[in-house]
Parts: sequence; C-alpha cells; structure tokens
Amino acid sequence: MRIKPEPGQESVWDYPRPPRVELCQKQVKIIFKGVVLADSYKSQRVLETSHPPVYYIPPEDIEMNYLQVIEQQSYCEWKGMAFYCNVIVKERQIEKAAWFYPQPTPAFEVIKDYLAFYPGLMDECYVADERVKPQPGGFYGGWITSEIVGPFKGEPGTWGW
Repeated sequence: MRIKPEPGQESVWDYPRPPRVELCQKQVKIIFKGVVLADSYKSQRVLETSHPPVYYIPPEDIEMNYLQVIEQQSYCEWKGMAFYCNVIVKERQIEKAAWFYPQPTPAFEVIKDYLAFYPGLMDECYVADERVKPQPGGFYGGWITSEIVGPFKGEPGTWGW
C-alpha cells in the first residue's frame, strides 16, 4: 500500500513512467575504502514509478582512476544500452558497481557518460549529508533518503510490472 508523503517528502508512486530526469544540486557523495570516489553538486536524478531516485554523477566529479569499464552490458527500454564498471580501491574490487550510458536515447541525453553507483556496494553514499539506504532487491540502484517514501519495488510484498 502506498505510503502518504509528509510535507517535504516525495512518494515514488508519484514518479512517472516512463521515467524522467532532473538536475539535483544537493551534494551527492560516495565513499569506498576510505576514498571519496564521487563528490558532486550537479548530478542528475532519474525518477521512475515505484523506484527511489537513481543519481547519475558527471565524470568530472568522480575519481575515474578507480573505475574499470568491463564488457558487461544491459539494455534499458527508456535509456538505451548501459555499460558497467568495476570499482577497484586498495586492492579491493567490486564488480559491476557502477553503470553509464555512452549513447542514451534522446530523452536521456543529459546523462550521457554520467555514472550511477549501486549504493549497497559502496561503503557510504550521501545526499546532502544524509546517508542513503540502498533500494531493496540487489538488482536496483535506487537511493533511499528520509525524503523518499514507498513502498519500493524490490521490497517483499511489492509488485512488479
């Protein structure tokens, strides 16, 4: 059952399908093995019905020397072909920790080459100094903060499309 948002909150059930993308000027920060991998005030949020936002960070705000593009790909009906990256820090490697769209569909051109990270695979992820919780289900890359209410796709008892 849909959770009613309080003032200052958003319900993922009010997000559109197909998804939309919007600029986020809040600080978005990712830390792994004590290294700040990303720190940005100009990420893009992708909002889709039933999913917490996914944050796409411009490459100039990411320590790209810790990322390794791999051959793994997947297809999104809305955004196009995604490519994946491993994150390697201090001899620790996390496979398929991030993804990006080198040739997104026209509606998502603004996220071209921006990277999204699975928050559950990183040590810490923040939006405006609030530590995020990963979207349940492992497959999804949504970032849950106190401003976002569900239920979220991937939680037990939720339904898919």
